[in-house]
Amino acid sequence: MHQLKQYWVAEALEKDLGDPTQPESVMSFKSVMELDEREEFPEKDVEWLYNWNLHHYHIPVEYGGELKSYEEFVAFVRVLSRRDLTTSITFSTLFWSGLVWMAGTHEQKQKLAKFIKDKHGAMCLAYSERAHGSDLVASDVQATKVPGGYLLNGEKWPINRATISGISVVLAKTDDSGGARSLSLFVVDKSEIDPAGYSNLPKIKTLGIRGSDMSGIRFDNCFVPEEMRLGQEGAGLELGLKGFHLTRTLCAAFSLGSADTALRTVLKFSLGRKLYGKTVFDIPHPRTTLVDAFLDILVCDCVTIAGARSFHVAPEQSSVSSIFVKYFVPVTVEKLVQNLSVILGARFYLREGHDEGIFQKVVRDNAIISVFDGSTVVNLHALILQLRQIAKYRAKRNAATYEGLRSRLETRFSLEAPLPPCERAKFELFSRGCDDVLQGLEISLEHLYDLKTDSSVDAEVLQKLITLTSAVLEELDAQDEFLASSGFEFGHDQSPELFELAKKYCTLHAAAACVHMWIYNRKVLGDFFAKGEWLAICLNRLLMTFRPSSGIIPSIYIENVAQELLKLDRENKMFSIVPLQLAQAQSPEEKTHAASELQLQA
Repeated sequence: MHQLKQYWVAEALEKDLGDPTQPESVMSFKSVMELDEREEFPEKDVEWLYNWNLHHYHIPVEYGGELKSYEEFVAFVRVLSRRDLTTSITFSTLFWSGLVWMAGTHEQKQKLAKFIKDKHGAMCLAYSERAHGSDLVASDVQATKVPGGYLLNGEKWPINRATISGISVVLAKTDDSGGARSLSLFVVDKSEIDPAGYSNLPKIKTLGIRGSDMSGIRFDNCFVPEEMRLGQEGAGLELGLKGFHLTRTLCAAFSLGSADTALRTVLKFSLGRKLYGKTVFDIPHPRTTLVDAFLDILVCDCVTIAGARSFHVAPEQSSVSSIFVKYFVPVTVEKLVQNLSVILGARFYLREGHDEGIFQKVVRDNAIISVFDGSTVVNLHALILQLRQIAKYRAKRNAATYEGLRSRLETRFSLEAPLPPCERAKFELFSRGCDDVLQGLEISLEHLYDLKTDSSVDAEVLQKLITLTSAVLEELDAQDEFLASSGFEFGHDQSPELFELAKKYCTLHAAAACVHMWIYNRKVLGDFFAKGEWLAICLNRLLMTFRPSSGIIPSIYIENVAQELLKLDRENKMFSIVPLQLAQAQSPEEKTHAASELQLQA
């Protein structure tokens, strides 16, 4: 088992699912491709996950479940996603239970825990509407107050798992005057309402995740009792947006799972394919593309893990920490997958052949992740609304500010540090100017200088890290100065230039997350991580998005990263800063034992 306990569940799940390249494994590439061709719902795979009791890890410990930390959660979702995004996304709709854990009454929480745990219940989120998309305030679905409850009328579309779900979390208008307080949330249990009051809409044909239950639901004078309302009347929009804080970070796990499979299958091809008297991997351009993809995954790892841990350490900052994750990781992985497709050539377009044609399924499935739970533009807009306040808060930093910040940074980034329980009630729509990751960059720069007396650190690498981190800090200071002095643009009238500044801020955040992760884990995550060459390359690559290359990265650093990529592939470990052992092809005896264990669990 891995030395970090929070990765034990992911490692156990990985082992029991088996090697996806082996046709007999659960969620094998062969079986998921066959389901995809038929656009068939992965019912057997979903049921296997229930029998494995994975749904227990969607219920917090205090309500009888196994959910201990969101770092642990992201790790096992990544394991699912490297096999099949259709199944992973389908099962993970249970994550919307987070709304109830955040704002439900004691009775609602106990009831939902029982529904998920005992009934293998499925959930969906019914926010969006055909005519309004991400404009949630414009909702046409009405909830009219009547004695004892409400009458729901209108249609929600498109909704993942809408037809199969036993519970739908519905956002509906309870005040015709409109505005931010006009909406309320309802946890609608289909088993407790009149079937004549709702109907399921037809399955939608989609480009990717083709087997998913992507459909919708229509209400027609559907009575829902008062106790199904979540929170106060009029609090629906606020609760709904806070729920996105959790799910935006979850989306990164979908992306990272896809990235692992994309890189692994293309690396396998490049090592086996010979052109011009050498393997494709030995040709400079493909080799660089593969190494760059690996480095991108390492950066996304740092951003995602820090984001997941932040729910426990700084829940008040979830509005910004989740945006950084949701923007940066899916966008980076989309580019990574596109770049890798060039190496496969025409084969990236085939639905058969190399690894059962899984790469093209990754291309199609992964494309939707950046749209989930607020698109890329929606997330950047939400960040723009807070950027000036963040810049002004950082300008006022002092010794007292740093005192609490040092402690939070260590708990957030040290993977050996125990996490406190997540206090979901502390989620806020705005971070009130706080962003520990970038506001703590000067602290980590101090740490880098302090390491000059540490003989275990390569002096040359350390100097490059100091130079590059200082450059990140210079870019941050310049951007904060500009933001603090510029005028505020209200509503949806933000200029394209502000969107570019928001993208840059996310990139600076990613760079800072990498530095913090290295500072607090260089003695924990192995020799490759500790040496820091990967970090120097990553910082240089991130800075190159808005300034010329520093030219300070020796070619041997890049070669060492290439060798680490090959080593992880040979040892069958995940491409990650936390390289979990991946499933091996099982012997007949191991298969018999696994089947017996599964029957006992069932």
